[in-house]
Amino acid sequence: MKFSARVFIHSVVFIVLTIFSENALASAVISGTRIIYPSDNNEISVKIMNNGSAPILLQSWIDSGDQNARPSAIKVPFVLAPPINRVDAGKGQTLRISYTGVSLPVDRESVFWLNVLEIPGINQAKADQNTLQVAFRSRIKLFFRPAGLQGSANDAVKSIIWQAKGTHLEATNPTPFYVSFARLVVNNNKIAGVMVPPRRSIMVNIPGNAGSKISGAFVNDYGAVNAFSADIK
Repeated sequence: MKFSARVFIHSVVFIVLTIFSENALASAVISGTRIIYPSDNNEISVKIMNNGSAPILLQSWIDSGDQNARPSAIKVPFVLAPPINRVDAGKGQTLRISYTGVSLPVDRESVFWLNVLEIPGINQAKADQNTLQVAFRSRIKLFFRPAGLQGSANDAVKSIIWQAKGTHLEATNPTPFYVSFARLVVNNNKIAGVMVPPRRSIMVNIPGNAGSKISGAFVNDYGAVNAFSADIK
């Protein structure tokens, strides 16, 4: 297997890009489902393993929320190395992320996204055949956490205030931490998960009446999904 421009010239190759946070078909596996960057760290590292049986090419970048933005056009306060690299089967690669010092809020977390695009190698024995190449893209959250924030990120879910507003549910987060919900259940109706930014409120569409209780699951710093329940005011 080789990554060669010549292979692409002599083959009809279709690239299908699919975004996955987790997918069993992808060979590249990121260690963890989220990244916490403490502001007093010079850099952090992220391990990526190639669990497949063939070499892969990885392109990695960080975005600030627009998943469709071109990597070359994105401006974020981080440097990531290496941005492009080959990883052999059964081997790993460590990404190093360093904060540039560009001003970010000091009283709350900021969120960014780490993207890892996996492009499989092409078997030269099949270079003259029409092939379908599937490029898997993983995208996970990167939280920049200033030093000295009051409270615990894993306890922030307890402080969320839920208020019924007609066909919506208002979620108010008075803490300095992002709170990510994997799923919500309101009056026996399942609702897709949401992320509530620090010191802000969001509106969640609900089918029918809100009832008096909300339950579901939130994601903690370690990527574990934990159950929660709360009263609706």
